[in-house]
Amino acid sequence: MKPLVSILIPAYNAGPFIADTIKSALAQTWPEKEVIIVDDGSMDDTLSIARKFASRGITVVTQKNQGASLARNRAFSLCRGDYIQWLDADDLLARDKISRQMEMAEQVSSKRMLYSSEWGRFIYRPRRAEFIPTSLWMDLSPLEWLSRKMGQNLHMQPATWLVSRELTDAAGPWDERLSLDDDGEYFCRVILASDGIRFVPGAKSFYRMSGFNSLSKVDKSEKKLDSLWLSMQLHVQSIRLLEDSGRTRIACLAYLKNWLGYFYPDRMDIIEQAQQLAATLGGGLKLPQLRWKYAWLEKISSRKIANQAQVSLPNFKTFLIRSWDKAMFHLERPGAV
Repeated sequence: MKPLVSILIPAYNAGPFIADTIKSALAQTWPEKEVIIVDDGSMDDTLSIARKFASRGITVVTQKNQGASLARNRAFSLCRGDYIQWLDADDLLARDKISRQMEMAEQVSSKRMLYSSEWGRFIYRPRRAEFIPTSLWMDLSPLEWLSRKMGQNLHMQPATWLVSRELTDAAGPWDERLSLDDDGEYFCRVILASDGIRFVPGAKSFYRMSGFNSLSKVDKSEKKLDSLWLSMQLHVQSIRLLEDSGRTRIACLAYLKNWLGYFYPDRMDIIEQAQQLAATLGGGLKLPQLRWKYAWLEKISSRKIANQAQVSLPNFKTFLIRSWDKAMFHLERPGAV
């Protein structure tokens, strides 16, 4: 009997995309699999769409809206798998993604080994996904992986991973306090509990750029900024517990510097806390500077207007790109949502 893989899908207002996500889960060539969907109180047709697949053996449960982390924890509590595949409700898996990783897992004796894969960004058309390798796309030790992630501002999206049940249990549940970067903090713990990361070339997942309403989008809401800051503190704490050296402190300082701009100028309390944390690492943090293309606006208007331009103009560019891709998607698939 082949090991069972549980594909766990938390879903909230994912009506336009969830059918394709479920189809990509059901299409996995790995023979032993189960699919569990936890609807987190969606206000659209997510639940009714998911239930249409119940006849194909998937499990669908619903709960009042309590957040993605709690939905993931509930999905895990319901599953029976020897291995866990996390899959957000708008992302996709290549048909052989799990098979390729499981073939590697069957060659490795350790149940604490963690398996990663290639991933690409797309908006509406998966065939146009961009797969851009980084220095995380290789076999790495936990310390090396986290040092590169934090020091070089890199990440792997949740669907890239395949995690054994033993390793999942060792890492502990998703942190239900977090609404932003909950996946970053969770997989930081998974990596720390692992024997290392094996990168599986050819295994692919597809990350949908969901737009301005995405839970993963960093905006200025108090809840998201508080969540991001808590996750950052937990990252720094975790890597320093693994090794508190000059190298890891440099990586932590780079990590704090990369994200500091998201808190400025709205959350000076977090800026002050970040500067205090940097001091314990033997460094300092300067207040974020405007990029050169927006700095001139501050001279003729105000810092507030320049900050707004630095955020709104890239968002407008993204809006145009999304609109074009959506139009092309509908030309290729008439009648699609």
